[in-house]
This record gives sequence, C-alpha cells and structure tokens, in this order.
Amino acid sequence: MQADNVLLFGPSGVGKSHVACALGYQLINKGVRVKWLTATDLAQQLLVAKKNLDLMTYMTRMDKYRVLIIDDIGYVKKSDGETQVLFEFIAHRYESGSLIITSNQPFSQWDQIFPDSMMTVAAIDRVIHHAHILEIEGESYRKNNI
Repeated sequence: MQADNVLLFGPSGVGKSHVACALGYQLINKGVRVKWLTATDLAQQLLVAKKNLDLMTYMTRMDKYRVLIIDDIGYVKKSDGETQVLFEFIAHRYESGSLIITSNQPFSQWDQIFPDSMMTVAAIDRVIHHAHILEIEGESYRKNNI
C-alpha cells in the first residue's frame, strides 16, 4: 500500500480545512480510519508523550489511522521541542501512513515552522514524496460573510 499525502495550500478562509474534512469524510465512508488534529494539538500531544518517555508508543498508536489530517500547520510558530517532535512524527509517518496537511504558508515559508533549515528541507521532502498538492485561491469566505 502506497501512502499518498494531500497538501492543501492557500490564504486564510478559502476552505482548506473544509476540503480536508470532506476528504476525510469520504475516506471514512470507504472504511478508512481517519483522525483530524490541529497542528498545535498534535505538537502538544507529541511533546507531552516525549516528556513522559512515551513518544514512540504515541506515534505507534497513531499508526492505527491510515490517514491523519493535520490542520493549520502554518499558523503556529513552534518551540524547538515542538518542532523536533513534529519532524519526528512526519518522519515516522513517511511512506507508512497518509497525511492531509493544510497550510496558509507555501513551502518557501516553512522555515518559519521548522527553524532549522535542514529539518525544513527534510520535512518538505518527506511530505511531497507521493503527494497531491492543491493550491486554493480566492477571497476568504469568512471575510465575504461580514
């Protein structure tokens, strides 16, 4: 089984999270196990697991989900600890489980997520291999409803 990723890019409010949820819903209807998390929640859970010397157990437990949706990876500037565990998680999932990632930042700005340039390149390399990249353009739906 090949583990393809889906990467959804675009400005805030254009529907990236909505599309990710719709993809997840369709996968669930086909019997695929899916879990949705914000990037901040995931990083915090990974950090707690690492602090408790339980990081590998946590990551292995997440393997029961064939697809993980990581929402809003670009919104939060993570601490070095959060960045490290998030990278470890991406490396752990590489070619073994699919990720659907939403981001308001293009790859050229991911150095703001992963402050170490080698880690940024390695993370991007892993998520784009076997990836479908969708760029959503337009005005914010929230802005249009004000």
